[in-house]
Amino acid sequence: MTLNLLNQSEPNLASAADSKTKAAADSAAQSTVSLFPKNQDQANETLRPQFWSRFTLAELNHSEWEALCDGCGSCCLIKYMDDDNADDSSNEAEMVEYTDVTCQLMDCATGYCRHYATRQEHVPDCIQLTMENLPQMMWLPSHCAYKRLYKGQDLPSWHLLLTDDAAVTQHQMRAANVGVAGRCISEVGMTDEEMEMRVVTWVKP
Repeated sequence: MTLNLLNQSEPNLASAADSKTKAAADSAAQSTVSLFPKNQDQANETLRPQFWSRFTLAELNHSEWEALCDGCGSCCLIKYMDDDNADDSSNEAEMVEYTDVTCQLMDCATGYCRHYATRQEHVPDCIQLTMENLPQMMWLPSHCAYKRLYKGQDLPSWHLLLTDDAAVTQHQMRAANVGVAGRCISEVGMTDEEMEMRVVTWVKP
């Protein structure tokens, strides 16, 4: 078995988790709620009502794709991958071990990327999640909306698109033991040996 240390300095994948539309399909009114810092870039495309259940992932516009992110930050944790099973999406629970060590850009207090808009300038190998590479990223946590929709599952009940309330979503995410805020540590200054000792079980692939 070959273990490969991956520093997936991917951001929360989304700059804003906008709320689901309360109006009917012919209404242009939109409610804006965010789990993310307001200084992050936001796209101007409209979120279509119930888009996550009405359209395939490939049919989503940029804003809809971004809004699927719950902001947990788990994808930004350094993780160990089992290269022998890397292509076996049915075995994702056994192919990855997460640590609580995170990308250098992560603000461990808030769980947000400090430089989301320019992250790849700071961390060139930061991975941008796309529809094209999603099938190869089944190491994502089991609560991840991208992974769940790809596998034909529903959004988690606490997702902002369902609750339409950022405070409620944050409370329910904490209750579900989801999110890195307050319990991660930066990779800066850490050796590989130190990282190997920080494997955690609170991220479930």
